[in-house]
Amino acid sequence: MLTNQNKIKKLYFSTKIWGMHFIYSIIVAIAGLLLQIVAVFVPKIKLFVRGRNDVFPTLKAKIKPDDKTIWFHAASLGEYEQGLPVIEKIKEKYPNHKIVVSFFSPSGYEVRKNNTVADATVYLPLDTIYNAKKFIKLVHPEMAFFIKYEYWPNYLSELKKQNIPTYLISGIFRENQAFFKWYGGFYRKALETFTHFFVQNENSLQLLQCLGIHNATISGDTRFDRVASIVEKDNSLDYIARFKDTKTTLVIGSSWPKDEELLLNFINATTLDCQFIIAPHNIKPEQIQNFKTNCTKKTLLFSEKENKDMANYEVFIIDTIGILTKIYSYADIAYVGGGFGHPGVHNILEPATFGIPIVIGPNYSHFAEAIDLVRLGGCISITNSEQLEAVLSELISDSEVRKHKGTISATFVQNNTGAVATIMKNL
Repeated sequence: MLTNQNKIKKLYFSTKIWGMHFIYSIIVAIAGLLLQIVAVFVPKIKLFVRGRNDVFPTLKAKIKPDDKTIWFHAASLGEYEQGLPVIEKIKEKYPNHKIVVSFFSPSGYEVRKNNTVADATVYLPLDTIYNAKKFIKLVHPEMAFFIKYEYWPNYLSELKKQNIPTYLISGIFRENQAFFKWYGGFYRKALETFTHFFVQNENSLQLLQCLGIHNATISGDTRFDRVASIVEKDNSLDYIARFKDTKTTLVIGSSWPKDEELLLNFINATTLDCQFIIAPHNIKPEQIQNFKTNCTKKTLLFSEKENKDMANYEVFIIDTIGILTKIYSYADIAYVGGGFGHPGVHNILEPATFGIPIVIGPNYSHFAEAIDLVRLGGCISITNSEQLEAVLSELISDSEVRKHKGTISATFVQNNTGAVATIMKNL
């Protein structure tokens, strides 16, 4: 009798999951149609939609049926950078395999579509059953890697059906995610498709174990390996060196309007001898022009730098993308933006690896590295203009304070490397 009851329960839950899967697939298909309409009015969505039109032709052209391949998927730019050291190591270990990298977001694909590590870089088509089957048939990967998160049920289900080993790297789980809610059965089913989880911390491991998932290893965060390697590369930019000269330099990276409002007030008011470099998160001409117009110090745009004497300017606005990491190597202090918005602050590890103090806004609770570095003292969180003025004035004026906090930042990065080695060892 008990056996029959268990069979009925199993059938009930499997039918329920199948029903949710069907509803999910219908919703994704409808969303695809709606996005095509929205794309007419929203440039970023237009990139999202149009970019996916070329995916299958690109894969057919670059991946042949007899090629050996390995697939990496990243949601956006941050996840790609997080996975890059693993991609590079996999490429070294399997030199005869082609690497396929997919992105979900335009902000990742458009910046890294011409990367040199992948043989094919494409958008990930929307997660329909048809797209998943066709994509995986064209790529036919021997292994698949998802970076940090993004659990697309149809893709994962197809990988499982074809017995393709599938890994999550630098994974992080939190109690408020759907997997751990009473209604999360459909999402938990997606987790069952993974061959192994490489997670960032003990809490993530314990959360998976609560679901009965034990094929998991704490590897740490691969971003530490990536940023630690940046220091060894050539980060020289002659125009930044000329702009900086021998002066204390504050680099403002990935700033949003709220960050820029506070910083503009400080830049205009301070009498301290300091150079300012600003690399906004969005290089919108009107936003950049507004900052330049309202700045009372001599200001130059990156796009206007040719034939200009860099030493004549105090503020340098970077109205291009892709060079912020190198610019951080010239910083004496970094302000990292995003901390006044949601989900919060941008990447603090890139400036940290160069051994400099970092200032951020108040919203950083979703980022373990920010929490840790604030606690250690290498990073300082401010909530208003008065705090910003006090913190920046001290850091600009006192080289010993800068050196002390910068050492904390660099040591923090070095002490947390090793995730890539753990992943490669356990694959």
